[in-house]
Amino acid sequence: MPVVPTTDGSVHYEADGHGPGLVLVHGVGGDADKAFGHVVHRFGDDRTVVRPNLSGSGRTTDGGGELTVDLLAGQVAAAARAAADGPVDLFGFSMGGAVAAATAATRPELVRRLVLVGAIADMSGPRARFNFELWRDLAAADFGLFKRFATLQGFSPEVVDGFGHDGLARSLEDEWPPGVARQIDLAARIDIRGLLPRIQAPTLVIGLGGDQMAPVGQSRLLHAGIAGSRLVELDGDGHMDWFVRPDDIVKLTREFLGGGGNGC
Repeated sequence: MPVVPTTDGSVHYEADGHGPGLVLVHGVGGDADKAFGHVVHRFGDDRTVVRPNLSGSGRTTDGGGELTVDLLAGQVAAAARAAADGPVDLFGFSMGGAVAAATAATRPELVRRLVLVGAIADMSGPRARFNFELWRDLAAADFGLFKRFATLQGFSPEVVDGFGHDGLARSLEDEWPPGVARQIDLAARIDIRGLLPRIQAPTLVIGLGGDQMAPVGQSRLLHAGIAGSRLVELDGDGHMDWFVRPDDIVKLTREFLGGGGNGC
């Protein structure tokens, strides 16, 4: 897997396929393979699919200080420029949506189109802060307990039942990246509202109606703040349902990226 240097470290990323660049940006607890390994083949037939590991995931390194959105946006930009020719399309999931939006706002020449799925924009409200503080405390006290809570909160009841007892037990054996605590800390502090009016790229916002981690109000906030953006809400989908049933999101994304204009 290739690595590109940055001012205070290096970015570890994966790249597959050929054609115009599509950069997929993961969220808290994800990495290049865990978050997007199940959909690379859905895009790689006509695109170079680039998946950077943000700080805390993979072998990406940084100065070791507190994570910031600007730091992670710089990592996304570095991987995009190293792996693709010219402007790229950006797809951001969860916290990766905030990072992708910040990348588009601060580096408009780099981003052709932007897709934000189950993304967060402002975690300063009481419920959001309470939620991520609970994540932080559970992860610090008992990471196994945190994983159980994240599973219940992240997937819709239908998907959890669909795992079955054995499948659910296996899902809790998944490895999380070693730097997840730093990512949780950043997620709890995110507020990119001031950047949204600077986004020039045509944007598709996909909200998940059953999302408890990034409630659909976050997607509506993104839509309201990004001029000309399109909002699609998928009723009933939980935050992490996309890992087991990605078809609707893949279809919406491919249609948007393949079309002209902003898809409104």
